[in-house]
Amino acid sequence: MISVAADIALDEKDIRLEFVRSSGPGGQNVNKVATAVQLRFDLGAADYLPADLRERLRRLAGQRLSSEDVILIDARRFRSQEMNRQDALDRLKALVREAARRPKNRLKTKPSAAARRRRLEDKRHRAVKKRMRTRVADQEG
Repeated sequence: MISVAADIALDEKDIRLEFVRSSGPGGQNVNKVATAVQLRFDLGAADYLPADLRERLRRLAGQRLSSEDVILIDARRFRSQEMNRQDALDRLKALVREAARRPKNRLKTKPSAAARRRRLEDKRHRAVKKRMRTRVADQEG
């Protein structure tokens, strides 16, 4: 189990790591060593996670979520395979932590009396400004 937060852990059997050749810096090494990491997290099989957390994860994953309900994280920032592996796991953990934060419910509020007064004052001011414009246009024509 990979610990993400105090009450959240991910099962390692749902995470697959695949190493592929990376583009970018590395010189001749790029053509020989598979340093880039593709992490696949099977969200559909992670039924140990609460349903609301999985739903928020789906929304947050966006285009990283495949039609098979698998989150794909591509890590190729570093030249070493181990650092890219750790980077991919860290990014998955960060995504799950962000999804674990429940959004606050919005409380309905009404505008204050001062805000209503300011809105009406601004509205009157704009109306006067526009009235002045039309009269000038009528006098010229």
